[in-house]
Amino acid sequence: MDTVLDAPVKTFIQVTEYWIPEGDRLVLATGNYGGLSAFEEATRAISFGKGEGLPGKAWAEERPVVLKGFDGSYFKRIEAAAEAGLTSAVAVPVFDGDTLRAVLVVLCGDDANRTGAIEVWHEADGLLMLDDGYYGAAKHFEWVSQHTHFPRGQGLPGGVWSAETPMLFRDLGSGYRFIRADSAGKAGLTTGLGLPIPVPGDKTFVLTLLSARGTPIARRFEIWDARPVKVGKDKAAILVDGICEREGALWTDDTQEPPRRIAANQGNIGRVLASGLPEIFAGSPKLTEGYDAMVALPIYDDGAIAHIVAWYV
Repeated sequence: MDTVLDAPVKTFIQVTEYWIPEGDRLVLATGNYGGLSAFEEATRAISFGKGEGLPGKAWAEERPVVLKGFDGSYFKRIEAAAEAGLTSAVAVPVFDGDTLRAVLVVLCGDDANRTGAIEVWHEADGLLMLDDGYYGAAKHFEWVSQHTHFPRGQGLPGGVWSAETPMLFRDLGSGYRFIRADSAGKAGLTTGLGLPIPVPGDKTFVLTLLSARGTPIARRFEIWDARPVKVGKDKAAILVDGICEREGALWTDDTQEPPRRIAANQGNIGRVLASGLPEIFAGSPKLTEGYDAMVALPIYDDGAIAHIVAWYV
């Protein structure tokens, strides 16, 4: 069975990178380019002012931004992206109150077999509406999503909005809580991670990552809770939910085992706790639960990290 799981997997997201403010520019902190060396080289040669390119737009507009086509757009690396087969991208700003800490950017390619969803939902008139999303080959699911609105507490986006915490949904095709279950099942979508994206002001944004079996966004998801009400006065985080292709369920609520707890600077999640920044790790499977790479994203609340979400490919 392990040999099947460990065979090369064609992932939905091909490139992940994050940018940090340095003076009045965004500069590259690190990225995982999956062997797309020419695109990586083009990336390392640039920086972004506020409003420039995709990262700069997320910074200036203080919101997640979906860009589904690069030709003729404000995207700065159009030629390099075309050569690498990259066709769309999503930028997710990481704000601590009014302060931008980083911008996470994921880039995807487009082909007949690549299925999944990266969605941005925003609140308008008491409902969450689809701001935009990238769905690859899942065209019918995209249409259904464009015509679906979520009240607070309903479905994955509405649940995240109500709880103000990340949430993980399993078995999307059969889950009674997942409003779009029928079309999700037909599209082969299996696991959904939803997370609040705090931004300055009183605007509400929710990001959802919906993973399909054939071209997964990730093969392992984790949600860590770092709020003092959960961990006490120490700077620490507890694994409160997760699912892994190899290990199955990662939460411990129904067992006698204590939950996994990490302190600042302990392992990859601990590095996020200590730095306050996203982290992208690749090339050392021993440090990434046996997978090739991981992404860890902090979510702030009230001046401190409240949660960290991580996904592994």
